[in-house]
Amino acid sequence: MKIAFLTQQYPHKKTGSSGGIGTAIKNLSQGLLLLQHEVIILIYQQEEDAFFEDEGISFYKIKNVKGKFSGYFTRKKIENLINSLHSQNKIDIVEAPDWTGISSFIKPNCPLVIRENGSDSYFCHLENRPVKWKNRFHEKRAMKNANGIISVSKFTGDITNQVFGISKEFAVIPNSIDINSFKVEKNSEQFPIILYFGNLIRKKGALELSLIFNKVIEKNPDAELHLVGQDIFDIETGSKSTWSLMQQRFSDEALKKVHYFGSVDYKDIKLYIRKASVCVFPSFAEALPVSWLEAMAMQKAIVASNIGWANEMIESGKEGYLVNPTEHVLFAENVLLLLQDCRLRDLVGSRARQKIISHFSTEIVAKKSIEFYTSIINKKK
Repeated sequence: MKIAFLTQQYPHKKTGSSGGIGTAIKNLSQGLLLLQHEVIILIYQQEEDAFFEDEGISFYKIKNVKGKFSGYFTRKKIENLINSLHSQNKIDIVEAPDWTGISSFIKPNCPLVIRENGSDSYFCHLENRPVKWKNRFHEKRAMKNANGIISVSKFTGDITNQVFGISKEFAVIPNSIDINSFKVEKNSEQFPIILYFGNLIRKKGALELSLIFNKVIEKNPDAELHLVGQDIFDIETGSKSTWSLMQQRFSDEALKKVHYFGSVDYKDIKLYIRKASVCVFPSFAEALPVSWLEAMAMQKAIVASNIGWANEMIESGKEGYLVNPTEHVLFAENVLLLLQDCRLRDLVGSRARQKIISHFSTEIVAKKSIEFYTSIINKKK
């Protein structure tokens, strides 16, 4: 099968920076290649139109159309490229993201499916803030026009239908990870390190993390908090730096034990995970985060949010601990428990990796995706 992924991001030096969605697409693409399928990446919002190949994948860089009605004409430009490639027998099916509804006015001659990793409307709903009418319009239209829907979690699929007032059927196929790339590595560090990696942003619980670590440091003054990720604008206060807001919330003693490393190359994130004793993810808004999968694959015990999607990834008390991010004391107590009990930490970490192997490996997810693509193509015939 020949699968094209329409995306705004992909982790490659020629296409710019990428977040979790781009990483998820890369992981799935690698799994599809191993199953002898062909992959094309159609990446828009680029500085030029260009084509290149790398690691068995064909890349089409798409420069957005400028001027009046640029969004519409960019979509039509993408549509023409898809139909051209389909007519050349280079594409059998296209997968698009739900974010901002890029496929809302795209009418390809081949089936198009949407994979829900969280639309803007979805995240605004979870964060209880207004959504831009334009984004909501395009996202809902794209959903209604899609030939099929994949959601990375049942929670995300249900909330998306609720937000848009639709009852679209969806298949639940999670994000995946290459278990061979994220292997278990011995931790040579002797002191307790708590790691958070991801964007420093309110919706991921960054501000709550400051207050949680204050509680940790009261009971374990040797603990360190390592932060890895991009510092993001705070939408509520207008501050250009969430990191600056976090610093204001740390106690004096806690702040001395915080190390912020900023953004790092994706290939280096494993070095930070390896050093960690415990990984923490106090997020309020996710779909099915790849960062959690990466930590679990490297056999790390994690303490994370207990909201919606989390229960589809982790059984609390078995493969990690799930706590509401606003319960700072309880969240800290679970972190402290894992820091002080190395046997429990190892047991939880081991169970976490087994969960990744059995449910979230690229091979398993790629096979499920192909089964879904095949069903959609057969319906279209």
